[in-house]
Amino acid sequence: MLGRLLLSRGYHSTKGVFGHRPRPTTRYEGLAAAVLDKRNANANVYRWVEAYRNHGHRMAAIDPVKFHLADEAASEPLPELQYARYGLGAGDRIDPRGLLNVPAAQQPLSMAELDALLARMYCGSCSIELAFIESEQEREWLAGRYEQLFQHELTVGERRELAELMLKSQAFDQFLAVKFPTVKRYGGEGAESMMAFYWELFRSAGEHELRNVVIGMPHRGKLNVLTTMFGTRPAKIFKKFKGYPEFPADAQAMCDIASHFHTSTDITVGGKTFHLNMLHNPSHLEAVNPVSMGKARAKQLALADGPYDASDPDRRSKVLNVQVHGDAAFPGQGINQECLMMATVPHYEVEGTVHLIVNNQVGFTTPAERGRSTRYVSDLAKAIMAPVVHVNGDDPETLAGVTQLAIEYRQKFGKDFFIDLNCYRRWGHNELDDPTVTNPLLYRVIHGRPSIPDRYAGRLIEAGVFDQQDVDAISNSHRNYLTAELAACEQYEPERSYFGGQWAGLQQPGDEVTVWNTGVDYRLLSHIGQESVRLPEGFNVHPHLQKTHIDARRKRIAEGQRIDWATAEALAIGSLMYQGFNVRLSGEDVGRGTFAQRHAMLVDQQTNEIFIPLNAMAAATPNAGRFELANSILSEEAVLGFEYGMAIDSPNSLVLWEAQFGDFFNGAQIIIDTFLVSGETKWMVCNGLVMLLPHGYDGAASEHSSCRVERFLQMTDSRETSPDGDAVNLQIINPSTPAQYFHALRRQQIRNFRKPLLVVAPKTLLRLSDCVSPHTDFAPGTHFQPVLPDPAPLDPKRVRRVVLCSGKHYYTLASERQARQVTDVALVRVESLCPFPVQAIRDELAKYANAREFVWSQEEHRNMGAWTFVQPRFENMCERRIQYRGRPEGATVAVGVSKWHVREAEDVIKTTLY
Repeated sequence: MLGRLLLSRGYHSTKGVFGHRPRPTTRYEGLAAAVLDKRNANANVYRWVEAYRNHGHRMAAIDPVKFHLADEAASEPLPELQYARYGLGAGDRIDPRGLLNVPAAQQPLSMAELDALLARMYCGSCSIELAFIESEQEREWLAGRYEQLFQHELTVGERRELAELMLKSQAFDQFLAVKFPTVKRYGGEGAESMMAFYWELFRSAGEHELRNVVIGMPHRGKLNVLTTMFGTRPAKIFKKFKGYPEFPADAQAMCDIASHFHTSTDITVGGKTFHLNMLHNPSHLEAVNPVSMGKARAKQLALADGPYDASDPDRRSKVLNVQVHGDAAFPGQGINQECLMMATVPHYEVEGTVHLIVNNQVGFTTPAERGRSTRYVSDLAKAIMAPVVHVNGDDPETLAGVTQLAIEYRQKFGKDFFIDLNCYRRWGHNELDDPTVTNPLLYRVIHGRPSIPDRYAGRLIEAGVFDQQDVDAISNSHRNYLTAELAACEQYEPERSYFGGQWAGLQQPGDEVTVWNTGVDYRLLSHIGQESVRLPEGFNVHPHLQKTHIDARRKRIAEGQRIDWATAEALAIGSLMYQGFNVRLSGEDVGRGTFAQRHAMLVDQQTNEIFIPLNAMAAATPNAGRFELANSILSEEAVLGFEYGMAIDSPNSLVLWEAQFGDFFNGAQIIIDTFLVSGETKWMVCNGLVMLLPHGYDGAASEHSSCRVERFLQMTDSRETSPDGDAVNLQIINPSTPAQYFHALRRQQIRNFRKPLLVVAPKTLLRLSDCVSPHTDFAPGTHFQPVLPDPAPLDPKRVRRVVLCSGKHYYTLASERQARQVTDVALVRVESLCPFPVQAIRDELAKYANAREFVWSQEEHRNMGAWTFVQPRFENMCERRIQYRGRPEGATVAVGVSKWHVREAEDVIKTTLY
């Protein structure tokens, strides 16, 4: 009962909010009376049938390359499947209607006949796992629909289509092996039956009138499906193998390997057209999965579909997410658990993903039994009660039927479905690797058997569907086509596959820093500010928030002189919404904010219903965008990957991810390295994702003090000896005023290009009385300033030392300078670290002609923070020596003793100012 309560709990809203559509509570009427009567009258037979449904998979013949001694033990009869165990005898005869979903028999079946029927369905070349699914409605539907698969056979034409696709895949691998013998192609040999999966996927997508199919797939077999089924010209692959770039000469790209290629194309099957996106994948296995989910979610947003379709809660999404996994990586990579935990979470669900595990039964060299502690590679699926069907790779026809079942289930229930395709890898991890060194017995079996396409073609020859001449003609024809493509590859011109569709009008920036007017009339901002705390009549707000948040914001807006950080953020988001941009803010506890500063989502204290004031404002504003607040699961890697997927598909949406504390980004390092900072230069895939990383040395010890900005600075392609432009791969700012933050957020959308932005976000500045901005700093004509001058009334001629600093550290230094009445030290704030603002710094230095000392001051240790980034750029391009003031080198971010922290902070201030 507890589990049922947990699964059905609400999400702060029975009505729904933007991006979350509560699922309708459909009443399950249960089994028909006639079915119950039949099962009760044949209770022992039904127990036996259920035993097959629950345990048959343990005896299923799903392994195409058995070689273990344990496999022989597995052939021993399973006690649970013996009908005698249930009081049944060999002479009994049973009418299976009401017990199984089979056609009506002319006469009752003998026990031997029924046993053979059950074994064929549940112990043959495929088997389903159902026992862990709590919902009787789902179990009954799945069992019935699964049993129907065995009553349908493909037509002769369909079987020929399957064989042709598999033979073409094999011919492609064989062609590459001859023409490019030293290239790692990560072919599909041993898994060619995955062609049957895609074949049926396309057919079902058309039948269900899907609009978009978004696929995340690793490198194994990717080139096969791209060239055989997805319309990618082999000439593009061949030219890449010959050492040429895949983009036109004017693209600012470093390119990538062929097995990371993508496609974006329309597919037409049976007169129905849908758009197919197969994403670029890095070599970090499974990392593409949350990206594919985020991109699918962005497609739903663009279509006002699925979770964004409030008009009809029963209408299933027309966007399908598909994820293809490897057998070693799926149970081994924690990102998969994170993705599954997002599967039904509001603002992250995509209404069901179809998963295909290409089960090679070996990792790089690791045997399957050493790659996990579970029976099946798919056992993670049980955590979310997703159905699993195991299929033998030698049976592509059954795989096609199971794929149809998977999509039907997804469309009916809006949940995930797993297919475990048991196959093998004919060669090593790549074709240059010898797998017999580590797995000799397995590869003795593999190399001693026919290939999967040849075996299937042989079956069709035996059935009279093909003859050997047909098989040879298919292979020869495809080889001839590939030969022609190879000859044409030298003349092949790379396609311009970027800045089309929703990206039209955007571009890669040039090699200069541009300035964008991001100011807004304060009359509009005042309206937005007031609306950001306006509540509907009868809403029971928390009394503390009424005073400290709602009343305080109204007062700040009315006065217009002391706009704080959270208010500036609300003004930036609201003004972008007024201009038609959607805004999505994702992360742990973002509705309230880690530091209880945001409160963009308010909760009624009596009803538990949530209310988002900015969306109420947008609803009353024609053509306004919407604000999606996505309180995430406690995950960084999958959630950031999801947001990246949203950002690469939605240039007209401001997508922000906020870490609970700045150092939590390190859980998402794979996403940052392989997608966020390198996706444009590898794949010409731009994104404008904003990362908010709270940072600041406040005595919190080694964790939660630093966002490790030095690591991000190292990941940029900023130059040390010549000025940066907007073309840097990652923009990094450490803003010190609310107005600067306001302009930075708005600039992300106003510009005609998209670059990821890292904001070194504040903690103590959220409530620091000095960290406020007047309304004039938001006015039309204002913009983000890469460097802020010293506001103190200093005599420039008397300044002997110019201190460059960034972010929160400025306020500490300024407070001490004022208290000590230091008048010969200027404090210049470097708000933009990358692009490094050389000219703006030079302009500030020119004010202090008599200064002889130039200092970089930071809170962080010398081997951390921005020091090693700033020093060479300042000295090379500002042509002055610069000194360091800050903590000495350290192995951890901060000390764990409060007295030591205070002493260190005092030393930094003293050495900076005196």
